[in-house]
Amino acid sequence: MKVAVIGGGASGLFAAGLLTKAGIETFIFDGNEKLGKKIYITGKGRCNVTNNCDKDGYLKNVVHGQKFMYSAINQFDSQDTIEFFESLGCPLKTERGGRVFPCSDKASDVTKTLVKNIDNNFLDLHLNEKVVTIDKKSNFAIKTEKSKYEFDAVIVATGGKSYSATGSSGDGYKFAKMFDLNVVTPSAALVPIKIKDSFCSNLEGLSLKNVQLNAVVNGKTKSLFGEMMFTHDAITGPIALSLSSFIGNNKDIELSLDFKPALTNEKLEERILRDFKDNLNKDISYIIKGLLPHRLTEIFLNCCGIDKHKKVNSITVAERNKIIYNLKNFALSFSGLYPIESGIVTAGGVDLKEINPKTMESKKVPDLYFIGEVLDVDCLTGGYNLQTAFSTAYAAANAIILKNSKV
Repeated sequence: MKVAVIGGGASGLFAAGLLTKAGIETFIFDGNEKLGKKIYITGKGRCNVTNNCDKDGYLKNVVHGQKFMYSAINQFDSQDTIEFFESLGCPLKTERGGRVFPCSDKASDVTKTLVKNIDNNFLDLHLNEKVVTIDKKSNFAIKTEKSKYEFDAVIVATGGKSYSATGSSGDGYKFAKMFDLNVVTPSAALVPIKIKDSFCSNLEGLSLKNVQLNAVVNGKTKSLFGEMMFTHDAITGPIALSLSSFIGNNKDIELSLDFKPALTNEKLEERILRDFKDNLNKDISYIIKGLLPHRLTEIFLNCCGIDKHKKVNSITVAERNKIIYNLKNFALSFSGLYPIESGIVTAGGVDLKEINPKTMESKKVPDLYFIGEVLDVDCLTGGYNLQTAFSTAYAAANAIILKNSKV
């Protein structure tokens, strides 16, 4: 049996490792000059390989495709991923939120481990060789920019459209359409959220911890707790990026920040009244500096319509209520999402209705498989997207190995 794996990223490399270890002749085609190019930039160069959670914990963090991923995650879950890397001499560590990284903090070690798992006796590697077309008669005919080949099975592991500089140009969608498979229009996921407010540029680089970001999308509120950061025209960081996946292509969005999610309105009022009582003759800005980062103080008071030099003993009940309200509901003017090329992952992709969830095989085209980000599956940040890559790759490779053993 001869198998083509199109794409030398996380899912493609993992699938190739399993296939070659089973003695199956495997060709990897990648348009880049080296393998795992996108892996090198994930997790800010550290590569968040998975999340140290159980199967339910993973599924709860799948935004699109939760039901579809049930079978694949049951075949190969995050504990299997951890065991895989550590058994091959890549020790891992678990950080905040269950995020799992190589102990070395080097994404290159993740790529090296995936490559190490491949049996070179059964590998035919084709770098700098982009696949142009795939056709099928009795076998699959693959045409590249350099040559023509024939295969018994094909695994499409080309990624989505995010980070196009790494080679993710959406070729997988093109291949799917060559076989009349439906593709859900790709959109940005895990991207910064653009903000209209002029004060945004003055807060560039400011990080906020333990805050809650809220978005009302089509009348439904989604809230996420954790860290975020301001850029010159947007908000980014874990909770902002994750919230962008829920926003998707929707335009009518209401955004707000709760600076004190651990406090109820009543508890917050109690604290402010104590602060007022102890500082009656001081500027109101002094009180706000005790509640918010210094750079936010003046901006916050401007949004409340209160002069920063106004004395605490002159603050009216209405103004105090406005302060409390804005600490819990600080409005941000939504302007849109950053473009798809800026996304960590892509929402949309090969329609899951076209794919067998147990094997990742096309329902219409036998022996044609789609794995990883090319599928219409996307997850929140925290290692869940790479886990999807490994789980879908495992399902596809296992299905091919099983078929091969019956030949």
